Amino acid sequence: MREIVLDTETTGFDPFSGDRIVEIGAVELMNHVATGETYHVYINPERGMPDEAFGVHGIGPDLLDSPRAAEPGEVTLKDKPVFQKVGQSFLDFIEDSQLVIHNAAFDMKFLNAELKWMGLPEIPYERAIDTLMIARKRFPGSPASLDALCRRFNIDNSNRTLHGALLDSEILADVYLELIGGKQPDFGLAPVEETSNSAGTETNWRPEPRPTPLPSRLSKKEKAAHAAFVEKLGDEALWSKT
Repeated sequence: MREIVLDTETTGFDPFSGDRIVEIGAVELMNHVATGETYHVYINPERGMPDEAFGVHGIGPDLLDSPRAAEPGEVTLKDKPVFQKVGQSFLDFIEDSQLVIHNAAFDMKFLNAELKWMGLPEIPYERAIDTLMIARKRFPGSPASLDALCRRFNIDNSNRTLHGALLDSEILADVYLELIGGKQPDFGLAPVEETSNSAGTETNWRPEPRPTPLPSRLSKKEKAAHAAFVEKLGDEALWSKT
C-alpha cells in the first residue's frame, strides 16, 4: 500500500482571495514504512509575500513589500518555477496514492485550486487522510497541532523552528504511524477493541510512546544555516517567543 505524506506552505489562507502555494513537500510510505523517496519544490507565487506568512515559514524575503537582502538560510522565490511548471510533476509523484495531510482541508483547497487553474484534474477529497481529525478523535479536548503531537509521542521536532513543507512532512509521517498504532497492514478509525490478557481480564490496548525520540534527518550544514538565520532575526521574532 502506497501513501504520500504531504504539506504545503502558502502566502495566506485563501487561494480564491489571491493567496498561492510557495512550497510543497511530500514523503512516500510503502506499507507504512518510509521509502526515502520524496518530492520537494519551491514555487514562485507571482505575487508579494505578506509579513504574516513570512513570519510563519520564512520563505520569500524577496517578495516582501520592503525588499532586503536574503539572510543565510532564507529561500528566495523570484527565480523559482511557477506552479504551472510543476503541477504535472506533482501529480506524477503522488499518482493515485492515498494522501496523509495534517488539516487536509487547507492543503487540498490550495492544491485543487492551483490544479484547476492549470486545467489539470483535481484530487478527490476522499483520498486524503486527515491526521488532525484522527488526533481530535483519539485525544478529544487535547491540543492536536503537529508540535503538540510530537510532544505526546516523544518525537524530536527540535529543528522545527519555522514551518517547512518537507521537514513537516517527514515529522508528520512519524506522527501518523504513532496515531495509527505503529506499522500495521491496514488503517482504521474504529474504537479500540477489548482484548483478554493472560489472567482472563479485559483490557484496552494503547500504543506506547517511543522510548527515545527519532533522530533528526537534517544535516549539520542545514542545522547551522538555520540556526544562523534564526539568530539574526533577534528575540522579537514571533517564533522566538513560542
